[in-house]
Amino acid sequence: MIEAKQLTKLYGEIRAVDHVTFSVGRGEILGFLGPNGAGKTTTMRMLTGFLPPTGGTAVVAGFDVLDQPIEVKKRLGYLPETPPLYHDLTVVSYLKFVTKIKGVPAAERNERIDWAIQRCGLPEVRSRLIGNLSKGFKQRVGLAQAIIHRPEVLILDEPTIGLDPRQIREIRELILELSKEHTIILSTHILPEVTMICNRAVIIHRGKIVLEGKVSELTRGRSLEEVFIDLISKEEESQVSLTNVASADGGKHAAVVG
Repeated sequence: MIEAKQLTKLYGEIRAVDHVTFSVGRGEILGFLGPNGAGKTTTMRMLTGFLPPTGGTAVVAGFDVLDQPIEVKKRLGYLPETPPLYHDLTVVSYLKFVTKIKGVPAAERNERIDWAIQRCGLPEVRSRLIGNLSKGFKQRVGLAQAIIHRPEVLILDEPTIGLDPRQIREIRELILELSKEHTIILSTHILPEVTMICNRAVIIHRGKIVLEGKVSELTRGRSLEEVFIDLISKEEESQVSLTNVASADGGKHAAVVG
């Protein structure tokens, strides 16, 4: 359902994403992990067509993100870290607006709105202004807008960030329910979420994939947190060693030239 090959994003000399390659099969929940600034959100934005890659390709549900962006958007639901909500609209009026911009046929809009509201646990707030809702309910509205056109693929970027423990559990249960009908990429740095709901995990650091596999195989007697911290620590130590070597070589060269 999703295939990324050598995805790369440069900002001047900064390599935010560096030749990232991975795939997600139909019905899978993939945990996309990494520390803050690792390149998770940039990768998600390239997969959704929001951000053009500097290099590489991405295919979603059989369509190339660059060559066929409209076809990709028809089949993809995206919940960014900050949900794209209009706080001066009610939940119903906002979702009606979303059905229009996502091309849901007019005859199906009310049915889709009712379905998304029910699926995301929003009946009690359907007529309330979004700006007056709790953060947990706002996240649910964000999920509703992502699924309202019944896409094949969902990309969720930090869907539980800033929520309290109860809200996190509710959103986690909702994601598990949605996985019955959708292929999902869950980008997060909250490791227990991945252990509880993801089939596979990809760990990215400094724009590169440093580990990939089934969650059960990656852990094997250790917590995912231990695996993650150990791996990132080794990567950091390796980077420091390379920097020290480069500095030493530069010093030797300067001494010879002098």
